[in-house]
Amino acid sequence: MVHACRATSTVEYASSKLLRDVPFLQAEPDGKHSLAGVARTQLRPLFPSPTTMFALQHKLQEEHTMQTRAFGRDPHQVSLLGFGAQRIVDEHDCTEEEAIAIIRRAVEQGVNYFDTAPSYSAGQSETRVGLGLEGLRDRVWLATKTGGRTRDLALRDLEGSLKRLKTDYVNEWRIHNVMQPHDLEAIFAKGGVLEAMLEAREQGLVKKISISGHTDPRLLAEAIRRFPFDSALVALSALDHFIYSFAHEFVPLAVEKGVAVIGMKVMALGKLAPWTEQALRYTWSLPVSTAILGVSKMDELEADLQAARHFQPMDDIERVAFFQEIMPLVKADVLRWKAGEWMSGEWYRLPQLSFDA
Repeated sequence: MVHACRATSTVEYASSKLLRDVPFLQAEPDGKHSLAGVARTQLRPLFPSPTTMFALQHKLQEEHTMQTRAFGRDPHQVSLLGFGAQRIVDEHDCTEEEAIAIIRRAVEQGVNYFDTAPSYSAGQSETRVGLGLEGLRDRVWLATKTGGRTRDLALRDLEGSLKRLKTDYVNEWRIHNVMQPHDLEAIFAKGGVLEAMLEAREQGLVKKISISGHTDPRLLAEAIRRFPFDSALVALSALDHFIYSFAHEFVPLAVEKGVAVIGMKVMALGKLAPWTEQALRYTWSLPVSTAILGVSKMDELEADLQAARHFQPMDDIERVAFFQEIMPLVKADVLRWKAGEWMSGEWYRLPQLSFDA
């Protein structure tokens, strides 16, 4: 997306680039003109043709355009790069002023998908998203979550979220971190969180109903069999490929059912930083609508924007080479969201499920 406010600078840049790159006319002693690379008399640039100017402007626009994809069954287009707002908080050394500037820069550059939660730094993330999106709300798709497993707790979460986000609705409301079989059963129980979501959607407080999970893809697969969730936020880093894999055990079913897939944990809590380009390309090459990346500094956002603008799908040979390099990192103390306890260093033990095929 190239916004109107950037049009002048793009044209100016295009003009200056053309003036640098085209050959120059040089006056010879006999009064004739010839092409030369070094000026011996006053130089005058050849005026670029309209066709050349249009082609260059189009190329520059492409370089500044954020790729978008459909949101599952919904044709609405969301940006390939999603904004994960968990880190725009004091806890990650990000001030309120910095957070607002980062958010507004992201929107300016075509990022239109934002994800937050009331549990992120006791609501500070939502508060800063609300401040950052003032005057921009109609340009973004806004998602937040509830950790409540009952109707009443979830509705209480939503009320607080809407106030902090300074909005009267969210595009997407997500059941947060379905990890255990009892989480799944609580969703569908009488008086459970799904009742709250359906009520909120009926009242226009939320547009789409979502679910998320980090650990056990079987639970989310069963959830979308039982109910037509609009989307699912799941762990899809390259390291996640190898154990309790959402890419293998959940994504194909989600695609079949038209559920929008949102990738998270893309950088594996920073462990894939030495392979940033490959890590991003791996996740974006999956059939995801978007993938959320957390940032706390402007330079992190700029790097993510650059990667998204120049994304090219990863082929099988590249994927295998990447896997060979990162396999030693497939450990429970790295993939903590797939450990029994966050810092235990031991893998989560998948429970026996009555519905597990």
